[in-house]
Amino acid sequence: MAYTFQWRPVLHSLPEMLWGALVTLEIAALAMAIGTVFAILLALAKRSGGKTLSALADIWIETARNTPALFQIYLIYFGLGSFGLRVDSYSALLLGITFNNAGYLAETFRGGFSAVPETQTRAARSLGLGQIRTMWHIVLPQMLRAVFHAMTNQMVWSILMTSLGVVVGLTSDLTGVTQQLNVVTYRTFEYFFVAACLYYLISKIFTISARLLASRLFRY
Repeated sequence: MAYTFQWRPVLHSLPEMLWGALVTLEIAALAMAIGTVFAILLALAKRSGGKTLSALADIWIETARNTPALFQIYLIYFGLGSFGLRVDSYSALLLGITFNNAGYLAETFRGGFSAVPETQTRAARSLGLGQIRTMWHIVLPQMLRAVFHAMTNQMVWSILMTSLGVVVGLTSDLTGVTQQLNVVTYRTFEYFFVAACLYYLISKIFTISARLLASRLFRY
């Protein structure tokens, strides 16, 4: 084996990679938060019974779930540019992951809404709560509790999806920083091995934290 491992350059570059990891977390968290809001709206549109709203929700959900996330990011970055709408690589990645998250979470939330007994809604309305207050105080908390672990998995998926930003020229996230360092040093294995370890650690820390949070929030 002629390859000689050199870890010292990677150690010197570790602060840069950690900063890129923070950008990765930022994008994933924003995409998850915005995607969750849109997913709730899509799930409610599916449950509304309105044909137009349901059809529009179906288009979003089916597109997000049945086309590659890479293509969705490409269409935002290059496709919108073809119509004169310039989107920077950060925004294109954020929008692409948000679109994908919303499509997947919408179906998860639709199942979560179905898991909330109808008697809960009737009881709230009988106590004088309006439709919006019933949804906000009664239905949504129970729905989110039912889908909490599925949301945790989607957040991990969002973290890993941020690596697709490199294909549209993003250089500030973990994969982008790693690629830039690799171009300069040609230490491909060392840098991407450390980057993979960082992705693994981020995902595991988030998963463990979510489990601890769930054990405190859902003890009863």
